[in-house]
Amino acid sequence: MRIETRLAARLKNVSPSTTLAITSKAKKLKAEGKDVVNFAAGEPDFDTPDFIKTAAIEAIDSGFTKYTPSTGTPELKQLISKKFKKDNDLDYQPEQIVVSCGAKHSIFNTLMVLVNPGDEVLIPSPYWVSYPEMVRLCEGTPRFIRTQEKDNFRVTPKELEKHISGKTKVFILNSPSNPTGSVYKLAELKEIARICAEKKVLVVSDEIYEKLIYGGLRHESIAGISEAIYNLCVTVNGMSKSYSMTGWRIGYLGAPKDIAEAISRLQDHSTSNPTSIAQKAAAAALEAPDDFSKKLCQEFQKRRDYCASRLKAIKKITFVPPQGAFYIFCDISDTGLDSNTFASRLLEERFVALIPGDGFGRDDYIRISFATGLDQIKKGMDRLEDWLNKL
Repeated sequence: MRIETRLAARLKNVSPSTTLAITSKAKKLKAEGKDVVNFAAGEPDFDTPDFIKTAAIEAIDSGFTKYTPSTGTPELKQLISKKFKKDNDLDYQPEQIVVSCGAKHSIFNTLMVLVNPGDEVLIPSPYWVSYPEMVRLCEGTPRFIRTQEKDNFRVTPKELEKHISGKTKVFILNSPSNPTGSVYKLAELKEIARICAEKKVLVVSDEIYEKLIYGGLRHESIAGISEAIYNLCVTVNGMSKSYSMTGWRIGYLGAPKDIAEAISRLQDHSTSNPTSIAQKAAAAALEAPDDFSKKLCQEFQKRRDYCASRLKAIKKITFVPPQGAFYIFCDISDTGLDSNTFASRLLEERFVALIPGDGFGRDDYIRISFATGLDQIKKGMDRLEDWLNKL
């Protein structure tokens, strides 16, 4: 067998994660003793709350370290069902819920059971880096809908309808969005739901940042708009962002029964159950008052406001203030640099790590994460401003 034919063909068009690549480079520089400011992180810098850790420790001490049902413990699925009802007004019974190893795993599982070779999946651009790569791994075809700054990077119903073809199988919706922080309004979601229902297009709604929304805006779940879209929608969420539990790897989804059952079969033969201990920790998080997530959101809003005030004063960069999540997507076209050159030079010359927009589908943008402390943000903004002034 020739070496070049040893790997499966499906991997040929799959790119490495630019997010993980720049983060790895920043960690290497930090290990070498460099004072790196990290604007690249896709995770809260807060520690997991103690009561969640305690639940995990108690699970270990009590011997809760064995296999659980593949789709999650009955206890956790019941709590997720209650969460969907309380927070999103969605009726997902425990048999419609699948707990997986992170929201990323939930999305991948969903696409694996929905997408056939040649099916098209509509993805608004800019997009989270993994969406198109997941589609390609499923041997589907990603089709991008270019959004505009004037629309706050939200896809318009008109543009969505224009891009739907006879091959369209799935539309991926991400609100609040990574990387732009855009949040869809209820009126917009109603139109998107109407179009998808009329065209029989399935919707994967990634709502992982739902509790991080600013300025009095409200998160809306598209699956709750009508029975028609509920029957076409998979709602994805997880514990990572709202409870600072990124490394625990617990995500979940609610779906129509046939889709949930198909995902269950897939997970039976891939990962099987998520970690038993992490499931106990997730149950503790969902049973507790929502105080931690609210405090998290308030702190991120302070950081967002500070970042925005600094960026407004920096030449050669423009941006739309994010309405949610913890990222600012900045237009760098006035610098004359592509996003990878911008990110590489800034890291090498001033030890500030951020993510190039190329991986998000926009090579004239960069993503700044404000999921780090205000002292670090101030230091990073000082370096960025000085570097750009001398560019």
